[in-house]
Amino acid sequence: MVHSVAVVGATGRMGSLATRLIEASDDFTVHVRLGSRDAIDAIDGADLVLDVTHPAVSPDVVAAAVARGIPTLVGTSGWGAERLASLRASLGDEPATGVIVVPNFSLGSVLATRLATIAAPWFESIEIIEAHHAGKVDSPSGTAVRTAEQMQQARAERGPVAAPHADQRARGQQVASIPVHSLRLDGVLAEQQVILGGVGETLRISHQTVSDASYEAGILLALRALPATRGLVVGLDALLGLDA
Repeated sequence: MVHSVAVVGATGRMGSLATRLIEASDDFTVHVRLGSRDAIDAIDGADLVLDVTHPAVSPDVVAAAVARGIPTLVGTSGWGAERLASLRASLGDEPATGVIVVPNFSLGSVLATRLATIAAPWFESIEIIEAHHAGKVDSPSGTAVRTAEQMQQARAERGPVAAPHADQRARGQQVASIPVHSLRLDGVLAEQQVILGGVGETLRISHQTVSDASYEAGILLALRALPATRGLVVGLDALLGLDA
């Protein structure tokens, strides 16, 4: 079966990439290409919606799609725990449609976050350094936020990490008690390093994206899972079987 996809944010970097993938695939077609400021009514009649807009715009796009019963894939940053909880509640206890929120479509990034989550309970000190291109409008990145939240969940019994001098601005923004340091630089696409410190040792879990091609497999994986999804799914973890 061929599914039509309304791409919202189609003029951006990720939107352009996703549009090319959809057009080249055998199981999807482009229903409409919309910019972040275009009238959302144009998604009417689409089988699926792909949102790759801006953090300030994304909730309205998702709300419009859910109201129309259109399964939605979100590749926009800014979906922290509070916003996700609100979305889950809006879908109801017996959701008729589904929303997949993916902070990062890179398979390597997802695996790096999972490794950091496994390591988190064993170290007293944890910090994250993330770097993206100068045009990225939000910080910390959605990937860094999700990594910090998952690590804190994994170490719930141990409690917050040791983060001295948190009142100093140079110590970064705390997310789930973990300091996150964001860099926005020309010459960088996307990087994240999780540094875990213990007695007499440090562990560094690092991932670097050097090409947008790294996102292609994740975008197609999520789109293909979307028609059968009910309720809220966050991250590629479940689609890769990493939640088992």
